[in-house]
Amino acid sequence: MTTLIRDLHRGDPPDVQSVVRVRRAALPFMITTSAGVAFELDSAHPAKRYRILLAEDADGRVVGTAQVGIAHEALQPGRAFVNAYVDPAHRGLGAGTALLRAAEEYLLAQGAVQVYAWVLDEPAHRAFAARHGYRPSRSAHFLRLDLADAALPPYPADLPPGVELRSGSAFAADPRPLYEADAAVSADEPGDVPVVLDDYAHWLRSTWDDPQFDKDLTTVVLVDGAVAAFAAARTDGATRYGSAMTGTLEAFRGRGLARLAKTVSLHRARAAGYTEAFTGNDAGNGPMLAVNRKFGYAICATETRYTKALEQTR
Repeated sequence: MTTLIRDLHRGDPPDVQSVVRVRRAALPFMITTSAGVAFELDSAHPAKRYRILLAEDADGRVVGTAQVGIAHEALQPGRAFVNAYVDPAHRGLGAGTALLRAAEEYLLAQGAVQVYAWVLDEPAHRAFAARHGYRPSRSAHFLRLDLADAALPPYPADLPPGVELRSGSAFAADPRPLYEADAAVSADEPGDVPVVLDDYAHWLRSTWDDPQFDKDLTTVVLVDGAVAAFAAARTDGATRYGSAMTGTLEAFRGRGLARLAKTVSLHRARAAGYTEAFTGNDAGNGPMLAVNRKFGYAICATETRYTKALEQTR
């Protein structure tokens, strides 16, 4: 198959809709919207060198797409990422290989020495990664909850002394406390590429202003006026709710505050009409997996993080 690889055209609705179509077909457990895809490009930090690549077949139909860039927040320099998705109806025809080749060439030119990619934990996907020189590392699960029928824990009638609940939108005048909480929790998050969030202005552009970030459903737990835990929410504006990040600051752990935040957020989501809830967990994060299972989430797919040393291809 003849495959053309090109960049997504900024401001081109058909291109953006093609990315949404392919991602939804390849990863139906992720929240993807046209506004979110456009925002990825518009909000990307310059140091990220971010691109969204498209793979077109001989008829000009977009059959694959890839997110490509430098992990500029990583503690170690030269780390990069490529996440390629091919429409299941068009797999095995060369689009994935063409996307990967173009991405690696671009990342090498940007000085990357190590590239990471999420790969579905299925035989064909694992074999594809191995053929292209990638080696597996850690895994993560996608989990799904039928929110319309789930037997959620009861909405809290009373809170312990000093504990308050706020929505994310309550911080509209000053989101910095949420940024600081996000930075603290992210530093402890399991992963192959440790990151540091230290740019408040960029966080405002890339996280707070994300059109898929639902400030009303995001739930924050305060203890004596300080942010102690939160459950950040992303939605498609229709039926799908996703957990962007749920965490507790270290000084407040062991008190069930993350569970409290998520309970309230899920109740609010159901009341707003959302019928499906999705989340993701590192496979080694036993405590959070246990919390989600108690809510009724079930694993619906697994991804494995693969890595490749790009200097070997020079």
